Amino acid sequence: MALLELERVNTFIGSVQVLRDISINVDKGEIVCLVGRNGAGKTSTIKTIMGLLRPKSGTIRFKDEDITDLPPYRRARLGIGLAPDYRGIFTDLTVEENLQFPKWVIKRNRNQSGSNIEKEVHAIFPELDRLRKREGLVLSGGEGKMVATARALMLNPELLLLDEPLEGLAPIVLVRFAERIKKIREALGIAILLAESNIAHASRVADRIYVVERGEIVYGGSVEDVSRDEQLNRLVRGF
Repeated sequence: MALLELERVNTFIGSVQVLRDISINVDKGEIVCLVGRNGAGKTSTIKTIMGLLRPKSGTIRFKDEDITDLPPYRRARLGIGLAPDYRGIFTDLTVEENLQFPKWVIKRNRNQSGSNIEKEVHAIFPELDRLRKREGLVLSGGEGKMVATARALMLNPELLLLDEPLEGLAPIVLVRFAERIKKIREALGIAILLAESNIAHASRVADRIYVVERGEIVYGGSVEDVSRDEQLNRLVRGF
C-alpha cells in the first residue's frame, strides 16, 4: 500500500490550470523525485500535496486516508513535513528558535520523544550546533536549506516534501546535501518526495522519478530509462 497517492489531480491558480490529471505515488521509505523544467508544475504538485493549493478535482490519500480537503496544519499533524523552495525560515529568529518553532504551534509525535528526534536531526546535520545562535537573516543559501529541512524533520514526519533542495548549491555543498537526504531516509525511515529541475541532481538520490511537463506526468520510472530516452532527456534538460 502506498504511503501517498495522488489520483487524477487537477489544480488551478486563478483561471490557469497548473496540474492536469496528476497521478503519482510514494511508498514507505522511498525517495521519489519530480523532475521537470522551471514552470513545469513541480512546485504546484508539492503545494497541492501540502494543502497550500487546493485541487479542483481528483483525490489525495495519505496512509490510505483522503486528505484532499484537509488544511495544511492537519496534514502536518498526520505526518507530512515541508521544506519549501524559498526556504521559509524566520529571518529574525535564531537557528535554534527556527528548529523549535514547529513544536510550539503543532503538537505531534510519531514514534520518538522530542529529545530523540532532535538528537537524530543534529546527527544528520551536525553543523546545526555551530549555527544555533545565528539569525536566519545571515545564513548562506546552503545553510538556509539545511535549517529548513531540519525544521521540517523536528516533528518526525512520515513523508518529507523537499522543493528544489539541491538547486543553487556549490558543487561540494550539493554532494554533501544529497548524502544528507539519503541519510534522512536511512536514519529515520522517512519517505521523501522532492522536486528538482536537474536530472543529474535527481540521479544522486532518487529511487524513482516522475517527469513533469506542462502540468502533466509524461513519464514514471527509473532515472536510467530517462537517460537512455533521447526525447525525455532533451525534455528534462530544456533543449
